Amino acid sequence: MSESTPPTPSTPRLEVDDVIVVDRKKVRTAIGGTVVGNFMEWFDFGIYGYLAVTLAVVFTSDLPEPWGLLVTLLGFAISFLVRPFGGFVLGPLGDRIGRQKVLFLTMAMMALATALIGMLPTSTQIGLWAIVPLYLLKMIQGFSTGGEYAGATTYVSEFSPDRSRGFWSSWLDVGSYIGFAAGASVVAITTAIVSSVSGPDGMVEYGWRIPFLLAIPLGAVAIWFRLRIPETPSFELAQEKGADPTIAEDGPFARQGLVGIVRHHGKSLLIAIALVAATNSAGYALTSYMPTYLEREVGVSNLFAAVATVPVLIVMSVALPFIGRLSDRIGRKPVYVLAAGSALVLMVPAFLIMQIGELWAVMIALALAAIPVAFFVAISASALPALFPTASRFGAMAVAYNVSVSLFGGTTPLFSQGLIELTGNTLMPAFYIMFFAALGLVALLSMRETARRPLLGSVPTVETTAEARDLVAHQDDNPLLDTSTMPLEVQRR
Repeated sequence: MSESTPPTPSTPRLEVDDVIVVDRKKVRTAIGGTVVGNFMEWFDFGIYGYLAVTLAVVFTSDLPEPWGLLVTLLGFAISFLVRPFGGFVLGPLGDRIGRQKVLFLTMAMMALATALIGMLPTSTQIGLWAIVPLYLLKMIQGFSTGGEYAGATTYVSEFSPDRSRGFWSSWLDVGSYIGFAAGASVVAITTAIVSSVSGPDGMVEYGWRIPFLLAIPLGAVAIWFRLRIPETPSFELAQEKGADPTIAEDGPFARQGLVGIVRHHGKSLLIAIALVAATNSAGYALTSYMPTYLEREVGVSNLFAAVATVPVLIVMSVALPFIGRLSDRIGRKPVYVLAAGSALVLMVPAFLIMQIGELWAVMIALALAAIPVAFFVAISASALPALFPTASRFGAMAVAYNVSVSLFGGTTPLFSQGLIELTGNTLMPAFYIMFFAALGLVALLSMRETARRPLLGSVPTVETTAEARDLVAHQDDNPLLDTSTMPLEVQRR
């Protein structure tokens, strides 16, 4: 698993025409069209997670407790198990046919599957067979999600100017957490309205369908945005240079399949897997697991447990672009150190304060738990794709992200609760998060800094022609430029 750079007889020279110039309006359009997909993905997480108890009655009414809820939650787990397969297929496909095409496909699959869940027959109509189409649709969602985040991070990182990639890419996860908060809020509002109109059984009778059916208008808007986004300039340039004889056909800068990705980029894959595990163990604890923890271990009401994280997620989302901009100034690695360090310092106090059980204590505890999550997720979309060269970036991101999320992210609620049951210690979720934060710190020792630098295997990306001229004029004195990794013409060597 080598990370070697192909030897060159001389250092290539960068010219003004080589530099990619993208204006801010185009960047906003491209990133806005990508953010809506992440919004939809996490919107579904929110509504399925917060409707789990209701869905257990809807789809498994013939099963005794607690099997009905477990069978329903298995649908959530299945979607995570399928994600790596989606990544293995859609990632290399995105390197072959383009980021935009695959992102359109993942958005269409995700929106359609979510909407169809709202139309499924219930167990009172067809018995336990009702769970089968639910599982199939969750598998489709998981498969599409396997290409969604990897493709979206690849896309926004390639479209962002080098010196502000952290800022622009951070908006992707703004969409993620606002989407989750929106899903939770829609469930809460729907429950309140339906219960007041039709009584406590209204949600089981028909109300559960409403949040899923909202995917129809939301999905239509998201698909329209996806149709409008252009292909990334870095991918188009990589396609043009695909036949460049200076790029070894089986080298690290050539387009690779799954085996080639592991062979040439194994070290970067391990770094990314460790950082994704640190990010998502903290992130899924704050989102997917926290309502269960608050209700079962802290003893708050189920309604309060469902909505408590919403304001925290909204405030955290507002902070993400500021943290992204900070990473453009001080570097991605220092921000990752802040993330992991704050997890090690704050998680135990956060869970201890949470045990007080009062409203003020829970909100303070959630705010403390959100601090490391904010530092982690704000730079994920800018730091992780930069570990891999353009020709194989989508595929490598799909492998690293989905393997890590499936093994360590989506299992956070299960392992956290299981550790509590095994030990009787309600602080075990904090220790679980801290363990992966420590692994993230170890991974940082081998990670190279990528802030303000061109992406590996790509030429520089700037916002103005004047900036391009200045970059070329001072290329010999710029420590952030390494033209040996760029797809420049062979005659310039």
